Formats: sequence, C-alpha cells, structure tokens
Amino acid sequence: MVMEKQKIDVATGDGVAKSTIYGIGRGQKCGVILYMDAFGPRAALDVIASRIAAHGYVVLLPDLFYRHAPYGPLDARTAFSEEPTAGWLRSTMSATTQAMTQADTSAFLDVLAAAGATGPVGAVGYCMGGGRALNAAAAHPERIVAAASFHGGNLASDAPDSPHLGASSIKARVYVGTAGVDRSFPPEQSARLAKAMREAELDHTIENYVGMQHGWCVSDHSVYDEVGAERHWRRLLTFFDEALHR
Repeated sequence: MVMEKQKIDVATGDGVAKSTIYGIGRGQKCGVILYMDAFGPRAALDVIASRIAAHGYVVLLPDLFYRHAPYGPLDARTAFSEEPTAGWLRSTMSATTQAMTQADTSAFLDVLAAAGATGPVGAVGYCMGGGRALNAAAAHPERIVAAASFHGGNLASDAPDSPHLGASSIKARVYVGTAGVDRSFPPEQSARLAKAMREAELDHTIENYVGMQHGWCVSDHSVYDEVGAERHWRRLLTFFDEALHR
C-alpha cells in the first residue's frame, strides 16, 4: 500500500532535488531519509517509503541524481545491460559523489524538521544508497541516530570516501544487511568494515543474508526475494524502533 504522499522541491546548494515526503500531518516527531538505489525514485521505492511511514515516521525520498535530471524512467532489470542507459547510469553514479550527498543531507534534514520531524532521524539506503546512509550519519552525527544499509556496495573499499573511513565520526547505531554473495561487497570489505566499527566503538550489526542476491529487498529487481525482503523488514523496523525511540 502506498500511503498519502506529497511531492516537494528540496533546494540544495547545487539546485533543486525533486523529492517525495510521506507521513506528514500525523504528529510524528521522528524522521527517516530513504537513500535511493541506482535506479532512482520510482514505484518500488514508493512502497518502501510508504511502509516505513506507516510504521510511524515522516519519510523523505529525494532524487540524488537531480543534478542530471530529467532522466528515466529506469528499469532496474535492464538499466545496467542496455546502452546508452548503462553508460549514462555509470557516469551519473560516479559524478554524484558521496560528498555531494553528504552536503545535500543538510537540506533533507531541514525539510524533515519543517514537516514536523524535529526529533531523531534515521537513514536507510539500498545498493548505492547504503554507503550514502552511512556517510550521511558520519557527516550529521547530531541529527542522524540510526543508519541502515541493505545490499550496499563498496562500504569498505580503497576509495578515499569509503564509508568505513568515516566510522569514527558516526554517533548513530548502525545496521548493515549484506547479500549472501555480493561482488560489490566481498568478504574482505565486510571484515574491514567490522574492524572500523569495532575500533570506533559503534553499536553496530553486520548481518549476512545467506542465499540472497544483491538487490533482494527491492521489488522490481530481478533477484527480489519475498521471504528475504520480509526478513529485512523485520530487522529494519525493529532497528528504527529501538534506535529512534530510545
């Protein structure tokens, strides 16, 4: 079920991010920023944002690719296999840096506060958005108290903006749900991320969803798994309940 939502233009330092906000007008004080996967805001993410909002949160779903808009719609099943879409998508992902999303998050937090979500904020990201949720928590530790990543890629890579490098700046609780076998987050990166979080003394969980493939949580992915997705929902909603209402 897609609950009531409102389209909103979020002004950032680089332009206007077309966004959707869910769950406003119900007196909720806790907010959640949903960081999209590589295929942009669409019906499948509407469902995710709506379900989080229905659980008692104001949820903001921004278009992280707004600097390259208009674009799409993108098909999660074919976008990386068909040209010219695949080339555009890879270059746009690279051009939309982690630093850009960290800066944009200031505006996202302001929008949530203006909508009444003046309390603790959670962040959750899928695929590309997983690392951005963690880096947002590092950049905004005073507001983001819970950060979750599902099938996030390159969370502990050799890149200078790899999320594991910001672990010492995070004050939030962290949950990382990984696909059973995922080329974008191999075992050596998982070990590196766990080490960084332990050394930063973070309250964190890294959970391996054995048998799931990269993208299993999002309904329009070819590898979507309903049982695995429902397990992710149990983990995510419990995580937010515990971290945002403590």
